[in-house]
Amino acid sequence: MADAWIPLALTLKVAGWATALNLFLGTAVGYALARGRFPGRNLLDALLTLPLVMPPTVLGYYLLVLIGSQGVLGAWLLQHFGIRLIFTVEAAIIAATIVSFPLVFKAARAAFETVDPQFEDAARTLGLREWPVFWRVSLPLAWRGILAGLLLAFARALGEFGATLMVAGSIAGKTQTLSIAVYEAVQAGQDDTANFLVVVTSIVCVAVLLGAGRLVPGRVAAR
Repeated sequence: MADAWIPLALTLKVAGWATALNLFLGTAVGYALARGRFPGRNLLDALLTLPLVMPPTVLGYYLLVLIGSQGVLGAWLLQHFGIRLIFTVEAAIIAATIVSFPLVFKAARAAFETVDPQFEDAARTLGLREWPVFWRVSLPLAWRGILAGLLLAFARALGEFGATLMVAGSIAGKTQTLSIAVYEAVQAGQDDTANFLVVVTSIVCVAVLLGAGRLVPGRVAAR
């Protein structure tokens, strides 16, 4: 049972890195689509949201085509830098990042769209440039929605299975995350281990969801 903590530590590492990457990627893209007006914006939004609805195994196949040893990016990295991404923890982080990205991106876009542009315009009239306007006005007003999206993305990354299995495999102590460890334990008939991992995963996910729920603005009680 002691070995059951290893997949938990690995999963927290993968989910933590995926969430950190999405903090920057999702927030930046969400802000760009919330404030930008350009042709194809709706199409780009749909493409960026695809990982949320696409079967994880299909997404995993696309990742294999991209970062596999014979893939477009993977072959180039292997040939020029000797970097092999497939079946590594880095591949698991990439899979978790892409799968959970839409949750941060959609939350960030919605949060920025609720910010009244008049506040930003007022800051500009006071002489602030776009970057200070973002840091001092837009982000402070939208942070609750972004943080809620990050927590949901963290929970999604914790439970990622299909895409991770396709690109990272199930190497014990190296790429075997909680969800994959549960699958392997069930297949091996190790019911005690599977039950323990399921309980741990459920507790962590419920705690994260409760935290996200507290950050989402609720209904204002009538006076």
